[in-house]
Amino acid sequence: MLNDVLQRNRDWSAKRQAQEPGYFTRLAAQQAPEFFWIGCSDSRVPANVVAGLDPGEVFVHRNVANIVHSSDMNLLSALEFAVEVLAVREIIVCGHYGCGGVKAATEGLPQGLTYHWLEPIRRLARAYAVDLGREPDMEGRRDRLAEFNVVEGVRRVGETPILQRAWARGANCRVHGLIYGLKDGLLRDLDCSIGPGHFNEEWAQ
Repeated sequence: MLNDVLQRNRDWSAKRQAQEPGYFTRLAAQQAPEFFWIGCSDSRVPANVVAGLDPGEVFVHRNVANIVHSSDMNLLSALEFAVEVLAVREIIVCGHYGCGGVKAATEGLPQGLTYHWLEPIRRLARAYAVDLGREPDMEGRRDRLAEFNVVEGVRRVGETPILQRAWARGANCRVHGLIYGLKDGLLRDLDCSIGPGHFNEEWAQ
């Protein structure tokens, strides 16, 4: 199977070079994406593919269920690099319907690392129990919970000292929440975007 992957890579490289001579030379010269994408690790939701972007146009961090943990040094390091070095203008937190992480959070799991990782989703399920109860079935409740998780992720990104510092120095960087439909391939705006002026705190100055 590894040989198959390597052959597919050679075929893709040759096709891309034929379509756009010098493509890889140009791509190697610099990284200047406009977007930073915080998404789910699900193999069916590759950021540049679903957003119709080329490699080099989006800087990506992915984890199980696109959770924004305030103690996740991997995420925070990527966010800091995106904002302070790459100077991205748009940050996207993107979840998806039919999320396995959301499903796992609502089921009984062994008390392993995944169980602890998914705690923020269980917390959201408790906080929005009334809203979730209005959905007609479990699939609807889980999809709604996936939306709440995205909105919460947008808020938590905006609360980071990284964004607060950026906004304080005048950076026009915005954070958006999207959700992807596996069944139709469409991204939906959850209308929870935030930008400069949100969550200003003295400690962020």
